[in-house]
Amino acid sequence: MTTAAARRHERRVSPVFLAILAVMAVTGWAVWTDFAASPGLAVFLFVTSAWVVSLCLHEYAHARTALHGGDITVGAKGYLTLNPLAYTHAVLSVVLPVLFVIMGGIGLPGGAVFIEQGRIKGRWKHSLISAAGPLANVLFAIVCTAPFWLDALDGVPPAFRYALAFLAFLQVTAALLNFLPVPGLDGYGVVEPWLSYKVKRQIEPYAPYGFFIVIALLFVPQINNAFFDAIDALMRGLGVPEASRYCGSQLFRVWEGAPPESCRV
Repeated sequence: MTTAAARRHERRVSPVFLAILAVMAVTGWAVWTDFAASPGLAVFLFVTSAWVVSLCLHEYAHARTALHGGDITVGAKGYLTLNPLAYTHAVLSVVLPVLFVIMGGIGLPGGAVFIEQGRIKGRWKHSLISAAGPLANVLFAIVCTAPFWLDALDGVPPAFRYALAFLAFLQVTAALLNFLPVPGLDGYGVVEPWLSYKVKRQIEPYAPYGFFIVIALLFVPQINNAFFDAIDALMRGLGVPEASRYCGSQLFRVWEGAPPESCRV
């Protein structure tokens, strides 16, 4: 295989990603047309598949930015194919975030692609590579909420509107969590290049536990309330009513039975 052919192969979109995209499209159509016998099941499949698509785009954004920053190895690792199975930690990148959505209804930051930091020259490049992932979530949230902030909801079926609102909520929570300057999260990767060597050495022993500490802190009522107050403020800023997000989450939880009367479609 020639070098050019190898590069094309490294950047070819994975059939796995295309299959997930197809599930998202079909179930999105089912939600829009009310084709499914169970609207909740259609919403669940649509939101879950769209969430996995966003996780793939998150990791792709890291890898693509790293490629332009100087790490030419990301292609050979399969990171440019959007294949979730190619990630360094597929469980952390996909399985765990999906489980958290199902169990807790929040967008958990995914795992990571392995970037060879030594190939990246310049602090700004390092920061941008770290920021690229959560910025992909921000962009996804903006797209999901476009009908709301453009006041273009006429003709949008309620179930689809609710699903978009809940999906946007997941993107906003993922972006906000990921931008926290905590070791193990992308936010720390943004600020780390600007820290002194001494500070980085002091933080290093705690790096493997940063993510778990954040999750544990979310169980503290005061912190939990402050976090979700910030999320609610951002969602309102994007024009999404709390009722739409709530109904989306209720339809998503298909295993809990029929949603409240106010959310039935």
